[in-house]
Amino acid sequence: MSVRSLIVLGRGPLLEFVPEPDAGVLAESIVAFANAMGGTIVVGVDEGGRVYADSAEDIEPVLVRALQMCDPSFRAGDLPQWQLEDTPQGMVATIHVKPTPYRVGVAGEGMFVRSGALNVRLSPQQAAREETGRRAQGFEEDVVSGAGLEDFDEEIIEEYQRNRMKRGARGESFTRGELLHDAGALDAAGRPTLAGMLLFGQYPERFFPQVGVVVVRFRGTSIREAAVSPERYSRRVEVTGPAARLVERTWEVLYEEIHRQPHLEGLERREVLEYPLEAVREAVVNAVCHRDYGISGQRIEVRLFEDRMEIMSPGGLPGHITLDNILEEHYSRNPRLVRGLYYWGYIEELGQGIDVIYETMRRAHHPPPEFRDTGRSFTVTLRSAVDPIGSRYGDQLNPRQARALRFLAANESITNRQYQELCPDVTAETLRLDLRDLVEKGITLKVGSKRGTYYVLK
Repeated sequence: MSVRSLIVLGRGPLLEFVPEPDAGVLAESIVAFANAMGGTIVVGVDEGGRVYADSAEDIEPVLVRALQMCDPSFRAGDLPQWQLEDTPQGMVATIHVKPTPYRVGVAGEGMFVRSGALNVRLSPQQAAREETGRRAQGFEEDVVSGAGLEDFDEEIIEEYQRNRMKRGARGESFTRGELLHDAGALDAAGRPTLAGMLLFGQYPERFFPQVGVVVVRFRGTSIREAAVSPERYSRRVEVTGPAARLVERTWEVLYEEIHRQPHLEGLERREVLEYPLEAVREAVVNAVCHRDYGISGQRIEVRLFEDRMEIMSPGGLPGHITLDNILEEHYSRNPRLVRGLYYWGYIEELGQGIDVIYETMRRAHHPPPEFRDTGRSFTVTLRSAVDPIGSRYGDQLNPRQARALRFLAANESITNRQYQELCPDVTAETLRLDLRDLVEKGITLKVGSKRGTYYVLK
């Protein structure tokens, strides 16, 4: 991939720019990429495209010092590879780092992991969780016993290659062998790996029965309620195949199962879906990407109830991720699978899946998604309930005004004093302007004057 193409891509989970070669800076980025999904470091140019003339010419001794700072040392097959490129403005170096199945730190500095466009230093507790995640991640690179190249699906490989070319840099090309090695589908001896079977296998479930998704539409709002019903569920579907097909087919089943309600906007009639489609899609992709494939005997489960959808994936939160930092930090248990689905086009922005679920649920006026981590499984719950105030008035209201309307929905009127009790940390003048704004928008009516003033819904 050319330096120009890398500049177009910009800094992110897989790319960093280092204008001036520095052993400490390089060591930090190298271990951060190695502990995540791998990546590329461009030395001698900043992210704006400015080349620092010939600063990369002496990259080799600096890189050697950087690698000496890594603890433990990289194994021979995992050593970062580098090359020089002569540009019209001067020499630029690119360093390619592979994800490692073991954790790496910087001596005296600690452990780092790539999260978005940042190298995040981990606390000792986070590093311990990271070690657990590393052991699971190593499974992705394991050779699949009894499998050969004939177990790969040529149609899937060709489809991936077409999409890989679209999402990669211009002018980038691969032979079939290079493509499979780049995806981590083959080991150094050319044998299929777990990552390869998950991405390109004709029938990965034959080698790993835990690969698959089970979708069940239960009757009622709980399994206990469904258990006493004459029919516990109305539909049960088992989805198998490589990762891309798991996402596609699961999505197709869920699209059929999501209820639709007619909705009138003026004279226009449209259907409102039970859940935001983007949130459902991201939750499915997240489950396929991040489940622990080292846990046998358990597949991804999608449970549909009358009031909610639960997407349960085997394995707790990976690495240093917790329920407290899940929105701020990003980490992948299966970096090669994530990278593959990103190039395939199923992931729009690396590390943004949970954020997308939150935002799409908010925009559609649903309760925020709920997350549960048991250590053995991770569950995302999407609730179908819709906030009628938010749905009706959308962005016309600020959060305080929405709170006032909810109060009015449960009560006949609201006074200035009651509004102040609802929003105790807001000035009286701001609240007065809020109430006046509701009147001017034709949402409420002002009744009475001075101390006897109160407001009712129009």
